[in-house]
Amino acid sequence: MYYVYVLYNLDDESAKKIYIGVTDDLIRRVREHNSGQSKWTSGFGPWKPVYYEAYLSAKDAINRERKLKHHGKGVSELKKRIEDSVYKAKKVRD
Repeated sequence: MYYVYVLYNLDDESAKKIYIGVTDDLIRRVREHNSGQSKWTSGFGPWKPVYYEAYLSAKDAINRERKLKHHGKGVSELKKRIEDSVYKAKKVRD
């Protein structure tokens, strides 16, 4: 399986940072983000997974990730979709 995932930065509420990525091992990848092994997310953690989609094909997962990252409304629509999950992630943290 391949996963397109969304992480939410729990410490930077003012920026409301999210990270969209693709992986074949979701648990390992989240650990890498939180331990500073990912270039873009290092220094911004901790990161909480708030959404993912599973695909059988790596190509499908990569295409979906690109569409979310680079489509004009992709990120804003995704933020609306995960709004409740982000709220719950923050509440668990507090």
